[in-house]
Parts: sequence; structure tokens; C-alpha cells
Amino acid sequence: MHGLWLQAGLPWAMRGLPQPALNPNSTRPAGLIQRKTFMEVHVESTGALTRSLHVTVPAAEFEKEVGDQLKQIAHRARIPGFRPGHAPMTVVRQRYGASAHADALSGLLQKTYPDALKQAGVEPASAPRIEIESEPPEKPFGYVAHFDVLPEVKLDKLDTLEVDRPQVEVTDADIDKLIANLRKQRREWVAVERAAATGDQVNLDFEGKLDGEAFAGGKGEKVDAELGAGRFIADLETAIVGHKAGDVFTADVKFPDDYQAKELAGKAAQFDVTLNSVKQEKLPEVDAEFLKTHGVDEAAGEAGLRAKCKTALEAERDKAVRMRVKEGVMEKLMAAHPIELPPSRVEHEIGHLREEMVERMGLNRYGNNKLTPEKSAEMLPANLFEGRARERVALSLLLSEFVSSRELKVDEARVEKLLDGIAASYEDQEQLRQYYHSNEQLMSNLRGAALEDQAVEALLALGTVHDKPMSMDELMNPQPKAPA
Repeated sequence: MHGLWLQAGLPWAMRGLPQPALNPNSTRPAGLIQRKTFMEVHVESTGALTRSLHVTVPAAEFEKEVGDQLKQIAHRARIPGFRPGHAPMTVVRQRYGASAHADALSGLLQKTYPDALKQAGVEPASAPRIEIESEPPEKPFGYVAHFDVLPEVKLDKLDTLEVDRPQVEVTDADIDKLIANLRKQRREWVAVERAAATGDQVNLDFEGKLDGEAFAGGKGEKVDAELGAGRFIADLETAIVGHKAGDVFTADVKFPDDYQAKELAGKAAQFDVTLNSVKQEKLPEVDAEFLKTHGVDEAAGEAGLRAKCKTALEAERDKAVRMRVKEGVMEKLMAAHPIELPPSRVEHEIGHLREEMVERMGLNRYGNNKLTPEKSAEMLPANLFEGRARERVALSLLLSEFVSSRELKVDEARVEKLLDGIAASYEDQEQLRQYYHSNEQLMSNLRGAALEDQAVEALLALGTVHDKPMSMDELMNPQPKAPA
């Protein structure tokens, strides 16, 4: 969850500054002296948090801006028949008038927009969408800036927050389970002559039919499957149990009503099956080789392995408890302080979540054809991300207000501790630390995570924490919440 709300170094667009020059071929030089402009400004509320800022600049001011542009052009323009800087202004205007006009629009936009915001007394929460309403010489220069504003955030129910904090003891049974999983990771499969049972690995050929006709995707040859792992439909696994290698049989199977292939959902089918082999798992002994594989000295024996497993489980427990408490604080904070959300912020976050999913799914990993934003939006529509996006924007606004009102500052020692945790899993820890310290974006993310943790601790101190005993399984595998 860290880094969702503290976004350091926001681009000009997110700070509500005007867009750069509208003319991509602008000849406007940097550092021109800005003069005071006289303009008419009024703000229109178009929604709870949406505003339209109407700005009108006199035509005479626009013409002055055009004149400034032409003078700058005249000094350096090379026009056939004239020495540099000596061409008549009428010739300069004839050749470069359109460019000067576009530069004047861009220049006045950049100069007048910040002043117009101050004059109107509004602070944008998003980049503006600019519409030019009128242009000289026929009319004054007029434009409308559409943007969102931030909601008023009142954190007046912080003392009502109640959060459960899991209290979990790592038991011998938890250690036994972890060791069993470690052994299962290194298991072998040994052929047996007995009938197949749940937990065995089988190899089979099969072909499914609906009303005697084969259907697409219903055939497989020499397919391995672990019975009970859920790879096959339950009816087919049940039919395989009790058969030996070499058996040929037909299994009656009903596809689940929610089966992913809609044309098969709820349908009854018959599968012709040939069972090629049946194997049972063989787990490795907890011997010297097994101990060495898991970094335990032979002299320490199984007791050393159990001690190492307990330490690992306690570390996982502590991490899961922190995350559970943090999530609880966030949920209660949002529930106690509902706020309006700027639509542009939600839209921006939807785009960010979509980009994360594209990266996670590897949709841009192969080939040179990168997904365009339009294609990504078509493949992954906004409704998939809207709920999460609204949650992240709400947390951003609430936590930012809390940090600001409490004047919380980043604890650099905590930042270094977070970095230590990341480096711990790398062989060359010092090299990784140097890499992070040389990358301002990575360090900014770490500082955001540290400040978020500090905010959570401060919120817990204001609310009420209830210790709730639970098992390791309950902590690591929470039940999904019932829909509201």
C-alpha cells in the first residue's frame, strides 16, 4: 500500500500549471519580461469538485504580445534581400505572422493562467483542460480552463477508530506444516501398481464428447495431473480414483454451471479415458543433505531446522500483522471520513492501475508492438479498476491531510531500516544500498512508505486497538469479506 498517496515530484500538469507552448514550432525565447495583464476572470461550478475558469484578455494586450513575438523574430530572421534584423516589420509580419499569433496565444496562456487562479481564489487539483473561446483580431482573447478542486477534508472522528490487532503464537503444528511443505517441494513420484487414490499423480489420455460428438479442447494425450489438486473437473477426478494403470473406461462428467467455457457450462459429457500410469509421492527424509539444502548445519539436526523455521514464521507473522493492522486503520479511516473525490484524480489513478496490470501480465513484454493507451483501455476497461482507484485517491487525500495537520516528518532512520530489509535478500547488500541512494525516485518511494508507517502508528495512538487472538492459518489466509 505504500507509495499510493505521497507522490513526490508531481509533474507540472498535476500542480495545476498551464500546458507548455501550444505551438510545437514556437520561436518564443525563454526569459521574456512579463508585464501586467488586465483581464476579466470568473469561476463557474460545474459539479461538486469541478470548476470552469473563464478568462478574457483584451485584444490590445494580445496585439502587444504578437508585437513582442515579431520583434524577437525580426532580430534573428534571415529574409532574402535584407540584412539580419533589418527587414521591414510588414515583411516580418507577412512571413511569420501565423507563428507569432500561435506563440502569443501560448505565451498569454502561460502568463495569465496563474494570475487568473489567484484572482479567482481557486487551487486546482488537476491539470487544466484548456478551450480557446475567442481570438483577436475579431474578439478579445478568451479561454476556459476546466479542472477539479480538492475537497474539504475534516478529520474529526479519529478518536472513534477501532482496529483489531492479531495476536498469533507460532506453534509446533505451524512448524510441522512448514517442514512438510519444504519436503513436498523436493518430493519425487514413484510408480505403483495399486489403484489410484487422491494425492497420487496420474498420466492419462482422454477425449470428451457431448451427445457422442467430440468438442474443441476436450482431448489430451499423456497428461500429468495430481488427483485432488483441482486441475480436472471434480467428476473426472472422482472417476479416475480406484482405477489402475492400463485401465480404459468412460467417465460421466457434468461441467459446473460457472465453467469458463460458456458453451460447456452446465452440460453433461462423457470422457473416454486411458490411464497410463499411477504414481505416489515420495518425500525426502530430514537428513544431512536435506538440512544442508536449507542452510542448517548437520550438527544442529532437526532441532536446528525447527528453530530456523520458527524464526522465519515469526518474521512472516510480524509482517502480516503489520499489514493487517495497516489495512484495518485505512478502512476505518475511510469509513469514518467519507469525502468527495476529484474525478480527474480517480481517472488518473485508473490509468495508473491499468498500466500496473499491463506490466504484471507482461502484455508489453514480447515483440516491438507496445500497447497504446487506447488499446489498453479497450482490453482493460475502467470499471475493472474504479473501486480500487477511488480507494487509493481517498486514502491519498485523507492521509495527506493527516500528515500535514500533525506536521509529521519522515524519520530517516526508518527509511534506512526499510532499505536494510530490501537489501537483506541480496548477496551484495552494499551495492544495492548504493544503487537506491543514487536513485532519487526509489528513495522517494521509500520515504513515502516510511511516512505512511509513521502515520499509521500516529492514527493507532489516537484510536482504540483490540488484541484479537488467532491462529497462523487465520492470519495468513483471511476469509474473503462478505459483499456490502
